[in-house]
Amino acid sequence: MPYFTAVLVREGPKWVARDVDVESMSDRTEAVDMMREIGSDENPVLLLVEREDAWWGVVRVDGDEDPRVFVSNASGAGASVYADVLAVEVDDTDELVETEGCAGDFDLLADLGTSPEVLQQMCDDEVLPMDALTAIAEAAGFAEVLDSLR
Repeated sequence: MPYFTAVLVREGPKWVARDVDVESMSDRTEAVDMMREIGSDENPVLLLVEREDAWWGVVRVDGDEDPRVFVSNASGAGASVYADVLAVEVDDTDELVETEGCAGDFDLLADLGTSPEVLQQMCDDEVLPMDALTAIAEAAGFAEVLDSLR
């Protein structure tokens, strides 16, 4: 199954996509450094990762604040080539139910129009990754930019 990745930066009232080789990043520190480099201290930078029909994740950086991460399926993301970038930690002793669910910062998109309850509902309803990221993009105002990348 293929992956889709996108890095989006809010510049004033608009969102713009940045061409970044996410696959070459070895860990979350490298990804966050790149996101800070292309962003500004005042506006969020989002890294979207989608595994076709399986799971999706978001990494958010706001200036010098700690990065925030959310994934729709912790075990799926943790077993992927992006596990280190998403910094998903899955304890092998956890029960399957706990590791297959969504995990991370449920508030990371609240100020961009996607509440923690909506994120939870997307996970509970097993919304397809493309549909989930499209809904997030529509709420935040970057749907057209995201659509142009697909």
